[in-house]
Amino acid sequence: MLDLAWSEIALIAVVALVVIGPKDLPEAIKGIAKGIQSLKRKVAEFQQQADELVREAKLDDVRNQIADVRNTISNIRNFDIKGEIEKTVDADGTVRKAFDDPMKDSYTPPVYTPPPVPDNAPAFVPPDVARWASPPPPPPPPQPEAPAFVPPSTPAPIAMPAPFVEPPAAPEPKPASTTSPSV
Repeated sequence: MLDLAWSEIALIAVVALVVIGPKDLPEAIKGIAKGIQSLKRKVAEFQQQADELVREAKLDDVRNQIADVRNTISNIRNFDIKGEIEKTVDADGTVRKAFDDPMKDSYTPPVYTPPPVPDNAPAFVPPDVARWASPPPPPPPPQPEAPAFVPPSTPAPIAMPAPFVEPPAAPEPKPASTTSPSV
């Protein structure tokens, strides 16, 4: 198959836009698509005709050759270039070993040796002597459990100076009414 990167496709599109022009570009793309479809149909027809010829002639030879070609193609697809390079460059594995951790296999843990036993130490402590041995230390006193949530302490209010407030205005005198009181 063709292996085109996006940058190559973009370059082809720009060149086609310049050479063909924006007005005729959609028609050209449709023509190319139709050409590719017809080419695919012709290849499929050719493959069918070739299969019919093989079936008619019953040529096992041709079938074996086709199988060999398919195997070769699958071998090419499954080719491990990394493995081949490693086999060629580092056949005995010395290069890989050079990059491994040199301390990986050289460390051995120290052998445990128990502390020496004094010569006058008894081999067995009788139960009545062990009873008079010092008692084990007492268990620590229980600690009170801390609460799951401690509310934050409220800070003391900060004294703020009072804002300046204007004194209220004097009320305006009401005008005398001209209506007489009703009886």
